[in-house]
Amino acid sequence: MTDIRVKICGLSTPQDVAAVAAAGAAFAGFVFFPKSPRNVSIAQAAALAVEAPIGLCKVALTVNASDDDLDAITGAVPLDMLQLHGKESPERVAEVRARYGLPVMKAVGIADASDVPQIALYEQVADQLLIDAKPPKEAELPGGNGLSFDWRLLAGRKYWQKPWMLAGGLTPENVAEAIRMTGARQVDVSSGVESAPGEKDSGLIEAFTKAALAARG
Repeated sequence: MTDIRVKICGLSTPQDVAAVAAAGAAFAGFVFFPKSPRNVSIAQAAALAVEAPIGLCKVALTVNASDDDLDAITGAVPLDMLQLHGKESPERVAEVRARYGLPVMKAVGIADASDVPQIALYEQVADQLLIDAKPPKEAELPGGNGLSFDWRLLAGRKYWQKPWMLAGGLTPENVAEAIRMTGARQVDVSSGVESAPGEKDSGLIEAFTKAALAARG
């Protein structure tokens, strides 16, 4: 039996953090991207992170962030991991990892089979990978769009040496099937546990985490 680890991303209130911890999720994600309805200020995130229980991995999601941006975030918020969710190159991922001394998770967007090979490039430099649905060209957000990709692209692939996390369009209703099809041992959700954009629902957080954890095998 292998445990499933759950990440709930886009938290913005103390109630969100409490719900994530109570549900048994392993990761709490804070979004630093002004265009997102889940965006939090550095001060907000610092307050939330301080209140998070010990053992809950606190993750900062950034998009093409500069060193100045990352300096400000890491200097004020007690974090356990950085998530790079933009178009950062493998070289940039390596730079961030070296500069901040924190584990780095790199998001890789998948739309079709031609996108899969880039996962191997980022595996060389990141500590973890987040396999997400590639956003539409007109989308303002790089993630959190509630879109999934064809999970069959990952089915039966046991080739990544680094831990990886499945994201994109997951909900309490489909997460067990996604885990079964892809073999994912870690899953990430944001919009799939919201009652409105940016508003987390504690009942959906509990239902999602329960469904994911029940899918262990």
